[in-house]
Amino acid sequence: MPPDASRTWRSASNACSATIRSRHAHCLFDARWHPGVIGLVASKMKERLHRPVVAFAPSEPGSNMLRGSARSIPGFHVRDALARVDAGNPGLIERFGGHAMAAGMSLQRARLVEFEQAFADAAIAMLDPESLHDIVASDGELLADAFHIGSALALRDGGPWGQGFPEPLFDGEFNVLSWRPVGTQHLKLELELDGLRLQAIEFGGWTGTPPGSRVRIAYRLMPDDYRGGDAVQLVVVHREPA
Repeated sequence: MPPDASRTWRSASNACSATIRSRHAHCLFDARWHPGVIGLVASKMKERLHRPVVAFAPSEPGSNMLRGSARSIPGFHVRDALARVDAGNPGLIERFGGHAMAAGMSLQRARLVEFEQAFADAAIAMLDPESLHDIVASDGELLADAFHIGSALALRDGGPWGQGFPEPLFDGEFNVLSWRPVGTQHLKLELELDGLRLQAIEFGGWTGTPPGSRVRIAYRLMPDDYRGGDAVQLVVVHREPA
């Protein structure tokens, strides 16, 4: 397996990095998956691993024809990668189409391993090593007196946020006062900064491993609609030990 890659944090204050498990590209298949969910599976795993991912499912129950959905990362044109695989392996892919960041295809189940190798080869050839580093850009640290509803509302309403105009993201180190899983995937945290207690939620953050007593996070400051009133919460985008 190729060496692990790293996720790098670029902050207005400083930078840090966290190692994440990965290789150049991933192909996933489960005979129990419905073809309607493979796009979501590929998207979630792409976000988690910061690698191009193709998820496959039978086109219909019991079928030997697979339907695949691909999601990519910046710097890797996944439709061009499929064209490269098709040119080098005529007949391997039955049909394909898409664009830079997402694509779909179909192939015979018996040729899945062959496709996985060809797709990995395309990723190795086409991916710049710098593209394998997932950058989390931060606007820096917030002082304790900024964690109030006025700031959260100003940040929420300062948009519209979107492509090319991302919502502000901050980073900092916090003490962990308590934590608990929410459902099977999410992590609820109570954090402390300069004597201030703060509620935080990390969607998809529960991996079965408890957080340490001190963490460094990238987060968004938002109104806490669940608690209401003047309550705020930190929505964690990335977390690592401090």
